[in-house]
Amino acid sequence: MRKILALLMSVFMLVFAAGCGGGDQAASSGSGSGSGGKGGKEITMGFSQIGAESEWRTANTESVKQAAKDAGINLQFSDAQQKQENQIKAIRSFISQGVDIIAFVPIVETGWDTVLKEAKDAKIPVIVVDRDVKLSDDSLYVAKLGTDSLAEGKKVFDWIDEYMKKQNKKPRDGGSQFNVVVLEGTVGSSVAIRRQEGFKNAMAASPDASKYNILASQTGEFTRQKGQEVMESFLKSYGDKIDILFAHNDDMALGAIQAIEAAGLKPGKDITIISIDGVKGIFQAMIEGKANCTVECNPLQGPLLMETAKKVLNGEKVEKLVYVDEGVFPADVAEKTLPERKY
Repeated sequence: MRKILALLMSVFMLVFAAGCGGGDQAASSGSGSGSGGKGGKEITMGFSQIGAESEWRTANTESVKQAAKDAGINLQFSDAQQKQENQIKAIRSFISQGVDIIAFVPIVETGWDTVLKEAKDAKIPVIVVDRDVKLSDDSLYVAKLGTDSLAEGKKVFDWIDEYMKKQNKKPRDGGSQFNVVVLEGTVGSSVAIRRQEGFKNAMAASPDASKYNILASQTGEFTRQKGQEVMESFLKSYGDKIDILFAHNDDMALGAIQAIEAAGLKPGKDITIISIDGVKGIFQAMIEGKANCTVECNPLQGPLLMETAKKVLNGEKVEKLVYVDEGVFPADVAEKTLPERKY
């Protein structure tokens, strides 16, 4: 009997020890800032990025990845390589994996209703990041966070109008209007649509609207190479008529600068150049006198995304629309500001 009791006691102690060890292991895997979901379990986020078309996008991707790591969130990352079908495929893969939450940067505005309805039916919340979507039902996503592209376009025109007055600029062709060429972003993307809309609306509303003429506007696909190609075409067609270049992003502006220099002109002097994003490359160009201004589009959206995801999964109320802070940086502050830039 004593032997049986001793054996039972030994078994009991082993089971008890195993149970304690398992409890410590579970607590360890769920501890830290990552245990923000219901029940304290690790959060898994499926994230679909559009690609790596620019310095800005690279910084945006790095921000999301680092923020997920800092928050202890398991990030399932997918690069769509600029194809909407790849994003839809990735979102469906996230749904089949049963991730806790999905976030994505939409390449274009439309065509998302079906796949986001599938996510909603699977009870997986969706956060739209950086760009906008057009849906028949806005309840298909819980929040949209990122940048205000409409405001960015308005800031561009407001800066141009003030600058041309302060510098007492005159049209290069001797006419009465400043001729503007525009390098647009990806066709159908919300950011390209709204930056152009914000710019045009601000121009139309200005008392000086008659002083400006959009001479040509064409997509440069948000890439440096395409920006250079399209600017070369603009210069061949319009030569000394171009007064102002508005590029929807800095990378296209940097490509255009190469084309302007190759044509024997001085970028930033013969042609006033303003773009959007605020990457280090354009700050360097401004220091060298080759560009005049950049309107910031803040790519460091990762921490806000992770914070919002945790709130959603914890059942907390979140704003439907959240914008990050952005500024305007003319050339005269570039040298002082460049060392502070994080992207």
